[in-house]
Amino acid sequence: MSDPVVVLDDLRDESEELDRLVGELSEDRWAAPTPAPGWTIAHQIAHLAWTDRAALLAATDADAFAAETEKALAAPDRFVDEGAEEGAKLPPAELLARWRAGREQLQEALRAVPPGVRFPWYGPPMSAPAMATARLMETWAHGQDVADALGAVRPPTARLRHVAWIGHRARDYAFLVRGIPAPAEPFRVELTAPDGELWTYGPEGAAQKVTGTALDFCLLVTQRVHRDDTALLAEGEDAERWLGIAQAFAGPAGDGRAASEPPAPEGAHGAPASDGPADPGRPPLGAPPPEAPADRDRPAKGTA
Repeated sequence: MSDPVVVLDDLRDESEELDRLVGELSEDRWAAPTPAPGWTIAHQIAHLAWTDRAALLAATDADAFAAETEKALAAPDRFVDEGAEEGAKLPPAELLARWRAGREQLQEALRAVPPGVRFPWYGPPMSAPAMATARLMETWAHGQDVADALGAVRPPTARLRHVAWIGHRARDYAFLVRGIPAPAEPFRVELTAPDGELWTYGPEGAAQKVTGTALDFCLLVTQRVHRDDTALLAEGEDAERWLGIAQAFAGPAGDGRAASEPPAPEGAHGAPASDGPADPGRPPLGAPPPEAPADRDRPAKGTA
């Protein structure tokens, strides 16, 4: 099982990096649009604050979280947007303070969860390391939206290994959520980490294989880039199709982000447009898809 201290430390670092992007923004910049349709920078931070609060309730107050779940079931198509909209109406200073306080409370709560204990979530029950991994994935993805809105470039870090891990393990979900049978055979994924190390997932010698940079892979599986705007390479028909539909989060498929350039000819580097990526807006709740295990049994470097 992964070290919960490591992933919680990485979650804190990821949040602080995003905080440095927004902490000194003028009030008008909080209203800047992001690539998620209808969402400003304020919506992005409000969503993170809202989800941190939900995670805190799940880890500390099962009854209160059950009440929140009932609200979600009553408005499954609106409750994520409504939570972001409510927070985005706050003055930026108040929103920033809420996000900071909430994520620190969540840190403390997750560090206090005994090993092996799981708590309820919108999907399958979560352990503390699994929740921290999911929160890191979502913080990084929404942070990318903020960076894009500000025209900022974030140097990739080793923290991407957590995002890559979820993206790899969510392979079957990406097929099933679109009504496509998941491939029976395992895939090999080889990703070049920011420091040049190779992160590998799946059996060596698998016929279906994906190679490229960890950054490209993480951007793709969080739906922050179009397939044609990556340099990822696929060997095998199923691997090629997966790169056109990959997603690291639970939720329905959507139209995906548009390519920044005309798409390459089919077969050269992308799946057909009909199998395009899911909703480019926001991963709902940061939860790993149902097929992604709640706990991770892998070396810390991201090999499996």
